[in-house]
Amino acid sequence: MIALRRNYRFISAAVLVSFVISLCACTSGVQSETASPPSTPPTQTESRSATPDATPLPIGQTVNDDTLSTSDMPSGEVVVTFNYERQSGSASNQYAIWVEDMDGKYINTLFATKWTADGGFKSRPDSIAIWVAKSDIAAMPDYYADAISGATPRASGSQSYAWNLKDINGDTVPPGEYKVFVEGTLRWKNYVLYCGVITIGDITVAVESDAEFVYEASDKQSALTSGSPENAMIGAVTVVFTPFIEN
Repeated sequence: MIALRRNYRFISAAVLVSFVISLCACTSGVQSETASPPSTPPTQTESRSATPDATPLPIGQTVNDDTLSTSDMPSGEVVVTFNYERQSGSASNQYAIWVEDMDGKYINTLFATKWTADGGFKSRPDSIAIWVAKSDIAAMPDYYADAISGATPRASGSQSYAWNLKDINGDTVPPGEYKVFVEGTLRWKNYVLYCGVITIGDITVAVESDAEFVYEASDKQSALTSGSPENAMIGAVTVVFTPFIEN
């Protein structure tokens, strides 16, 4: 279900609705502002990505700012959908979905598997390590972890997660471009990272994200390869923004 190649698709619709395909570099902005992912540099990386050059309005700008009125604030939701194939064995099946601004600042988490979010990263530091570092989940109160986490799906199938355009403080983000990440721990230090750029505004936008696979050996697992079945754990990641239009 995962392929190492994804194609951008520009989809046009009638009148006011259009689909725009965009992609960000999966490796940009993944370093935490407070901590670094615990794993050592990968021994093998397969990546396909491109870096966008647009920048949204500054995060933290409120409706009281002179440049942004209440009517300018976006209304709608972002939905992330992907195919999930549950893996057998240990040290797999952990994943997280989160949002950053174009400068790599953490905005909020849509979902993280409960085992890691509840402290599993302490005993297994390679579990969705990029998300753990970016979200600084170790410093977050228990209620935050409870709010953004859920059980690992018991069966394979399509998974969907929605973002209501709120940042970690509960404020609506200003319009602009944002990075949406999906990280999955394939097996121990081997992981996949998807990243797409979504435009928050007044038109419907759809993004198909490309994947970066990182294969690294550990004392408990040899490095995976492009033919490893674990690569199918997460695939066909699509991010769609739909504005709420008042009648």
